[in-house]
Parts: sequence; structure tokens; C-alpha cells
Amino acid sequence: MTDQLLRAGYIALKDLRAYYLKPPLISWGILFPGVMILAFYLRSPIDIRQVIPGLVGLTLLFGATSMEAIVVAFEKRIGALERLAMAPVSPTAIVLGKAASGVVFALLTGLIVTGVSIVALDLPLSEPLLLLPTFLLAATSFSLLGTFVSVAVREVFEAMTLANYFRFPMIFLCGVFLPLAAMPPVLRIVAYALPLTYAVDALRIHFLAGEGAILPLAVNWAALLCFAAILYSGACHLLVRRLEE
Repeated sequence: MTDQLLRAGYIALKDLRAYYLKPPLISWGILFPGVMILAFYLRSPIDIRQVIPGLVGLTLLFGATSMEAIVVAFEKRIGALERLAMAPVSPTAIVLGKAASGVVFALLTGLIVTGVSIVALDLPLSEPLLLLPTFLLAATSFSLLGTFVSVAVREVFEAMTLANYFRFPMIFLCGVFLPLAAMPPVLRIVAYALPLTYAVDALRIHFLAGEGAILPLAVNWAALLCFAAILYSGACHLLVRRLEE
């Protein structure tokens, strides 16, 4: 067990060096959510503080899935994944290592955006000691979503397309620009099936003292943990099938 965890750690370090810690990817992880927020802010100016939870949530989402959603498909294409399995590294360790790299990158970009927001807007924090667990749970569920998508398909372009099917609806359905309480009931039901909803709701508790939040922090944490567990189990199961093909 310990050996597999170490191997997962080495996989994560390799992916960070090879894929994540590159200027274009860092700028994508930070700038894309910022551009989306700026576009909506200029279209309908409001207190910019109201969209900070959504901005941070989007940063975590795109930071965790920017490469995570394609890296497994890419490595399957070039045969690197099969070489990892022959090391031997268990499928569960491969999924854990791949997801961990996305988590680290998402935390890095999320903390940068949070720091800039706090300094620039003099933004107070509620429950500051609990912010890191919220970040960690959100980044983990998002990274495992990207891993699941990448394992589920065979080609890189398919992974990118499928990832966008998940990501872009979440931008508009998960309380990023409009609190869930103000959304129509039908859309609210759909939002509850998406992990970004619980991340943004938890971030509203931290950044806006609960304004616009509809669930307790513990419930949001539990939901993100459930998403992570389901996606991890699904990704491991699919990876075993892919390696057997």
C-alpha cells in the first residue's frame, strides 16, 4: 500500500513538471475564469465582491481539469499508460497520482486568485481556517471529474469535447453569477447534481459571510466528498477496463 502511494506521488510530480507548470497553462487556469467574470460584470455591473466566490470556484474547476481531462487519454495514445501499469503501478495508484497533480495545480491557481481578491478588494474572510478544506475537497472532486472524463474516452479530442460538456453548463447553472436561491426550481434541481454548485455555495460562506448560500458548510463538504468518491471509483473501474483492451 505504501509503495503504491509513493508511486502515485511520483506520477503526480512527473505530471506537474511535464504538463502543468507551464506558463500557457497557468495563464489559462487563471485568466479564463477572470475573463468570464469580467464579461458578465461589464454587461451588468454589480458589486464585484458578489462574484468572487464564483470566480474562485471557476478557477479551481478549470485549474483542476485544464490538463486532467486529456492527460490520461494522451498517455493512452502514446503508450505511456501501459508502461506505467507494467512498472507495476496499480490502476488505483495511477488514478490517484493523475488526480493529485490536478489538485495541486488547482490549489495553486485558486490561492493566487484568492490572495489577489483579498488584497485588491479588502475582502474579509469568514471561517478562514476552514477555507483550505473547502479548496481541497473542491479541487479533488474537480480533478477526479477530469480524470474520469479522460479515462472514459479513447482520443484526446473526445476528452476535450466531453470535458466541455460538463464544464460550460456548470458555469451558468451552479450559482457562479446568480445565487441558487434566485434560480428557477427546475434549474436548481439540475444544479444540485453538479459539484461546482457545492463548491461555490461553500465559498459564499467564506467570502460573503453566507450571503446567497443555501446549505451549511458541512453539507457542501459532504456533497463534494461524495462526488470525489464516486468519480474515483468510476475512474478506477474504467481504467482497469481500458488497460485490458
